[in-house]
Amino acid sequence: MEMTASVKPVKKVITIPATITEEKQRERSYKQLRVAAYCRVSTMQEEQLNSYEVQKRHYEEKINSEPGWTLVGIFADKGITGTSTKKRDEFNKMIRLCRKGKVDMIITKSISRFARNTLDCIAITRKLRDIGVDVYFEEQNIHSIKLSSELYIAIFGSAAQNESENISANVRWGKEASASKGNVTFPYKYFLGYRKGEDGKPEIVPEEAEIIRNIYERFLAGESLGGIAKYLEDKGILTPGGKDKWSYSTIRSILSNEKYKGDAIINKTYIEDCISKRVRVNRGERTKYYVENNHPAIIDAHTFNMVQEELARRAGKPKTKQIGTKTEQGKYSSKYALTELLICGECKTPYRRCTWTSNGKKKIVWRCINRLDYGKKYCHHSPSVEESVLQDAIMRAIMRTANHNIDVLKNLKMHISMGLEGVPVEDKRIDIQIRIAEIDAEFKQMVSDVSESNSAEFDEEKAAALMNEKRGLTQQLEQYAHAEQKRENAKIRLSQIYTILDGMQNHPMEYDDRLVRQILECVVVESKEEIKVAFVGGMEVKERLV
Repeated sequence: MEMTASVKPVKKVITIPATITEEKQRERSYKQLRVAAYCRVSTMQEEQLNSYEVQKRHYEEKINSEPGWTLVGIFADKGITGTSTKKRDEFNKMIRLCRKGKVDMIITKSISRFARNTLDCIAITRKLRDIGVDVYFEEQNIHSIKLSSELYIAIFGSAAQNESENISANVRWGKEASASKGNVTFPYKYFLGYRKGEDGKPEIVPEEAEIIRNIYERFLAGESLGGIAKYLEDKGILTPGGKDKWSYSTIRSILSNEKYKGDAIINKTYIEDCISKRVRVNRGERTKYYVENNHPAIIDAHTFNMVQEELARRAGKPKTKQIGTKTEQGKYSSKYALTELLICGECKTPYRRCTWTSNGKKKIVWRCINRLDYGKKYCHHSPSVEESVLQDAIMRAIMRTANHNIDVLKNLKMHISMGLEGVPVEDKRIDIQIRIAEIDAEFKQMVSDVSESNSAEFDEEKAAALMNEKRGLTQQLEQYAHAEQKRENAKIRLSQIYTILDGMQNHPMEYDDRLVRQILECVVVESKEEIKVAFVGGMEVKERLV
């Protein structure tokens, strides 16, 4: 049998080209190295700015003295945090030059100067490595172009980030200590009505204070946020930020800011962490402090509280949209008081103002929204009421109440006062305050008992339970204060109503939307012959539609 001789395979050598990064590294040996320097100081204090100037001079001298190096530029950010690259304009400008191929190497003092966010530092150096740009960290003697450098960058970057977190914790502790002493920070630059006085405390700016009072008065008179915004723009009044266009949110902020009544809430918002810097509304995650009588008030406490009630009332209106209309009936209307007050006696749905045209003549009437939308399906008997007839009947009811003998007003006052008192609730505020003091003392003792040797024995579960109990008790105190303030506001409001009714005696008045808003709770259309007028506080008067 013939055997086939085996053929020895030919040895073949395949050359694998060097990577782009390695090629670029070799090229650096034969050409001028285009070098940029980056330096940063994190505060604007004088000693830090001196450090910034020293860093700039150092890099200019270093790069210009190195043979084979060409200075592209010194990029420096002043007073900017290192935990994010978003607001570091010079840093971002330098990175753009790198992407355009105009930089071969970046030199910087340390990883903490380059970035305090570990993930950002690694991501940026990795992207720069991909396009052949080296970052040299002087302090750590690391070149990012080397693949092995990433581990060291992660280690040193974590240390830098940890330092930022420790600084952030210290700053937060300092702010917390300052807040607990009632030290209030005032944003004068974006705050209308106040400026910093010679003593360092807020003082009222008279002309700006008048604008604030005007906004409050117009709102309580029934004007909408949009109406107030248009009024301010027409008058050429600038916003707190110096803009000529007023937004609803700016006006709402002015109407709800407790600083205008001389008080201040500290810690309304907080920064979630030093890396993301996300601002959160404080909903109990951090301790809040309420400082009373911190500075001169522009708006008295009663007016301010009335505005808060009106804001809540407008926001809480039930939504009932009419078929074929663009807006909801539940949206506050500043134009007609009856849009807020007129209700169908049969189906309890609000009435809407309509224009009827008959024989070429227009007539204004008010109709039940259910009846308009669905005919007699849900509301069988609600009448349409002519506006002039309705307004006359309402004013007759008001005048009749005002001109009635003094006993009626006394009975009304007694009826309202009884309603305000409600069911008596045991006031436990003193007991609550004592318990809060006990919790604070117990927690302080727990902390003082901890040392390095027994830190593991600290009862975190008990500490958390104490803090939760304190938070709940604090909320109870706030509820007591809110209820008491609400009763006081109602009494003052009712006293004003008595004054209005008393002043109207024997002084006939025409229909007035502002007056109606002030003293009426609602007007119920009982039938085509009769309405029921309900005053604030509970008194009801029936009046015929003539």
